[in-house]
Amino acid sequence: MARSQKKNPFVANHLLGKISKLNMRAEKDTIVTWSRASTIIPIMIGHTIAIHNGKEHLPIYITDGMVGHKLGEFAPTRNFREHTMNDNKSRR
Repeated sequence: MARSQKKNPFVANHLLGKISKLNMRAEKDTIVTWSRASTIIPIMIGHTIAIHNGKEHLPIYITDGMVGHKLGEFAPTRNFREHTMNDNKSRR
């Protein structure tokens, strides 16, 4: 179910604070976060945010096409290796 239009999009408070401080100083620095559920908003454009994928932080550069999406969409948590050679289940 989508978030109510009466509310603003969810963005973690610590993330908003860090971004606003960097915007006031006109600096570009990597912001580390564990908040994968935060929505990307226009003030984040041009910043690099390191998103935790369960093992490490992946640095993601925010562009205008990402606005409205969640941070977790750009940091995959699972890595597919390959099917095994003698796996008969995949050939059915």
